Amino acid sequence: MSAGVHPALAKARSIGDALPWLARHQGRTVVIKLGGHAMVDEDLTAAFARDVVFLRYAGLRPVVVHGGGPQIDAELARRGLAREFRGGLRVTSPPAMDVVRMVLAGQVQRELVGLINRFGPLAVGMTGEDADTLTAVRHVPWIDGEPVDVGRVGDITGVDTGALDSLLADGRIPVVSPLARSAEDGAVYNVNADTVAAALAAALRAEALVMLTDVAGLYAGWPHSEEVIGRLTAGELEKLLPELSEGMVPKMTGCLHAVRSGVGAARVIDGRVPHAVLLQMFTDDGTGTVIVPDPHEAEVPHGAEVPHGAEVPHGAEVPHGAEVPHGAEVPHGAEVLA
Repeated sequence: MSAGVHPALAKARSIGDALPWLARHQGRTVVIKLGGHAMVDEDLTAAFARDVVFLRYAGLRPVVVHGGGPQIDAELARRGLAREFRGGLRVTSPPAMDVVRMVLAGQVQRELVGLINRFGPLAVGMTGEDADTLTAVRHVPWIDGEPVDVGRVGDITGVDTGALDSLLADGRIPVVSPLARSAEDGAVYNVNADTVAAALAAALRAEALVMLTDVAGLYAGWPHSEEVIGRLTAGELEKLLPELSEGMVPKMTGCLHAVRSGVGAARVIDGRVPHAVLLQMFTDDGTGTVIVPDPHEAEVPHGAEVPHGAEVPHGAEVPHGAEVPHGAEVPHGAEVLA
């Protein structure tokens, strides 16, 4: 058999093609939000778990935030409790909060941790309650010009990454349930998982935020078109927010917050595509919608090397430890951080 037709040659080429991305992502943190709807298919969820372990062994530091809407709905129905949404938010009465907490932390999280650990003993489950990782106050939305009580739904007011930092430093994969400790009465709040993922990505200064959902990305002119917008700057997204469908608003608001807070890029991708995360991180073939900072908000990360001849955009922050060699242009307005 000639070397050119070896049956493993295509696999070797695929591994080799990943080299630039492996080098680029070494040691970088990526926050991945796995929606409850994306977890309904057992084979896809198992493939996701395997891919997360691959990311860790490839040198990245993945953090997983999960949802659980369909699973919560099923348990509410089993108990004879009503499912109610107002303004896209789940109305969370005290009995419903008990179900939310049990399903997220006691069912969905445990299943996901078990799946990940099947491929590598790395996952550690936690909620935003643990070590006061997330604190929140009651969220009171305004709907049709009036404040509406949606129960134990929270707005994040504080993020303490201490526990996450320790787990990541130990090589673990944190799997986080979107619950938060109340800053008001010590009770627990249900928080939108998209919002939690964005808040953690911002606090951890992640390289990327990736949201897996059950649509192909952000559609242009939905529901009249199924054309997916491939790329938006933060400013372009901000202008589109008032026009978005109810279900997409928390995702895109989270993406906007993340990139405006220093995250390198935020992506909304189709979790129904097998190995969607790997396609995003290690190829040019990723689909979905990517949100990037506005050019004037670009930031050179700590320790990054600015190549010879590179231009640092107006307003960019060049932190202490970044190497700006001879020939690189640092224009008026760029800030060199001490």
